[in-house]
Amino acid sequence: MPDQQPEPEHHQHGAHGRVPTRSERWASFKESPFLPAIVLVFILAAAAGLFAGSYTYSMAKPTPHHIPTAVVDPPGGEDGAARGKAFLDGMEKALNASLEVRRYDTRAAALRDVEEQKVFAILDVAPGGRVALDVSGASGASVAQVLEETAPKVGEKVGVPVTVKDINPLQEGDPRGLAIFYISLAAVIIGFVGAIQLSVHARGLNPAERIGFTALYALLGAFVIAAVVDWWLGAVDLPFVESWLILALTMFTSGMVFTMFNTLFGRWAMIPTWGLMVLLGNPSSGGAVSWPLLPSVLGHIGRWLPPGASVNAQHTAVYFGGHQHVFPFLVLAAWALVASAVFWVWRHRHPGGRTATGAHVA
Repeated sequence: MPDQQPEPEHHQHGAHGRVPTRSERWASFKESPFLPAIVLVFILAAAAGLFAGSYTYSMAKPTPHHIPTAVVDPPGGEDGAARGKAFLDGMEKALNASLEVRRYDTRAAALRDVEEQKVFAILDVAPGGRVALDVSGASGASVAQVLEETAPKVGEKVGVPVTVKDINPLQEGDPRGLAIFYISLAAVIIGFVGAIQLSVHARGLNPAERIGFTALYALLGAFVIAAVVDWWLGAVDLPFVESWLILALTMFTSGMVFTMFNTLFGRWAMIPTWGLMVLLGNPSSGGAVSWPLLPSVLGHIGRWLPPGASVNAQHTAVYFGGHQHVFPFLVLAAWALVASAVFWVWRHRHPGGRTATGAHVA
């Protein structure tokens, strides 16, 4: 037989030798790991800029916005009233009219509202015309600092002697008042990171088991946070059980928020979680910069988000024991309940769990 010449390569391999069309190349690219990798590159770049921008916007230049201030009606007659008014007008001018004046008949009533965190300072005019400004560092270190720096300058300008005193200072181990913000931040971040790790390393957990293990790592993680900060470092003297449970509720809520988004958005769940809890929630929490100094929109939004509710509850527990408010607990509980309910109702969409087979089906 005569030698047969080998067929051209494109005849030998059929479709493999054909140049793929543009639609085929796009379909192949969509199925490859390169598309999500490229998308993540842009998402991470945007997240980095937004992260820096959100914190810089809220914290770089804190400006007073409606600082609730108690003014005790002076007993010193017209002269005392005139001196008090001159000083108050000077303060409002120096702070761009940001004082929200609330008048009280007695100092005791004003002190009670400081403990209730309804006012941040007390302005009292003594019979001799001297003005006493009492600030509450524990109510908000940044607010107290602004008032302490402004009051002497205003008093000198209007010719009124002023004394400034911190009637509720921060603990010695936390002179800047940031420890509560840091432990709340740790609870928020570890809360949703824990849920991510359960999704990766314990993918087979069924819905009830996933909720149970989220609660378990929240309880243990919160205990360790409180123990390290209080017992080991001694930075803050915590009301231990109350602080522990606040941190645990925060971690559980954060974990269930990610689980909810993972149910709704699958592998892209980190985007709404990061946006809600870190980009928006932490800068507006009032932990690093008190709410009266935040941009007004952030100051109002922060109270309704888990990080702000956690900081609020923890701050009251540490510095205003006996005056705890129910609102931050309702906020945390509502987020946890809604997230858990969404996950449970649409649990079939969650990328996890296991199916019963074999003997289990029987």
